[in-house]
Amino acid sequence: MIASLQKFCLSFVATLAVVLLIFAGCSTTAADKSEAVKVKLTGDQEVPPVKTAATGTASIVIAPDKAVSGSITTTGIEGTAAHIHEGAADKNGPVIIPLTKGPDNTWSAPAGAKLTDAQYNSFKAGNLYVNVHSAANKGGEIRAQLKP
Repeated sequence: MIASLQKFCLSFVATLAVVLLIFAGCSTTAADKSEAVKVKLTGDQEVPPVKTAATGTASIVIAPDKAVSGSITTTGIEGTAAHIHEGAADKNGPVIIPLTKGPDNTWSAPAGAKLTDAQYNSFKAGNLYVNVHSAANKGGEIRAQLKP
């Protein structure tokens, strides 16, 4: 009887240990894993706001190691440049990652793009944005804030 009770306890403890290890591996937060930030770019988010029919959608991934990937696809705009900037929603800020123009009105983060520690902290605070510039709106025609 004691031997079977000991065997049961050992089996139970081993099973519990495996379950706890599995749960420990699954308990990551958004800050611990790569997650796409999906946004819609519009003229009314520019500073100052721009009246335009142009729009865009972006899916930007900022990984825990600060690597940046993703793209913007636009409609109704002949973009001349696109960037990730550092700045609050009501402010303009410096370019931190220039995006590369591709086919079909798509702009992509270049291979190897990475944020500094300060820029990553700005991202976590909601102080990065993407925008697309045009000949008619050199400061930016459409914009969206990147919020984790």
